Amino acid sequence: MKPGKLVVFSAPSGAGKSSLIAAVMGEVPKLRYSVSATTRQPRAGEIDGVHYFFLSREAFEAMISAGELAEWNEVHGNLYGTPRSFLDECTRHGEHVVLDLDVFGKRRFDQVYPDNLGILILPPSFEELERRLRRRGTDPEAVIAVRLRNARAELAASELGNFRYRLVNDDFQGARSELLGILQIELG
Repeated sequence: MKPGKLVVFSAPSGAGKSSLIAAVMGEVPKLRYSVSATTRQPRAGEIDGVHYFFLSREAFEAMISAGELAEWNEVHGNLYGTPRSFLDECTRHGEHVVLDLDVFGKRRFDQVYPDNLGILILPPSFEELERRLRRRGTDPEAVIAVRLRNARAELAASELGNFRYRLVNDDFQGARSELLGILQIELG
């Protein structure tokens, strides 16, 4: 059996990465979503073990010490990481795994899994990114300010990342079609 591939999506918060991933998940055979571990609190409707593994900081730090994470990073004051065992098991069985990592986590991930397929999702402009974050209505102003500050750093750092594709999400349906084409070519 041919091993599966790891597909890593990165984007600043508000670029539309999660929506694009959701839009193509059912369209590509053998595609699974990696569930990340995090110390942030669940948002309304999020389910532990489905959307994230919601952990205490102490439990997360124990996973770091045990070498159980392919990458981890602190983002917006919370820890996020990817359990290695899930990735290895899926790819061994021919499944392709989609990961949602910030650009800093992607750089760390590249050190452990250098042959991953990196796809960077970009907003059409920084102003549009800010508009999208405000339109969500899910975060208080202080959180939006942190996300915008982090987005500037992520956009600057993305130039250093190992991204085979850079996709501007200026028109959702167009970006979805382009992404689907990339995945069909790369994953067969």
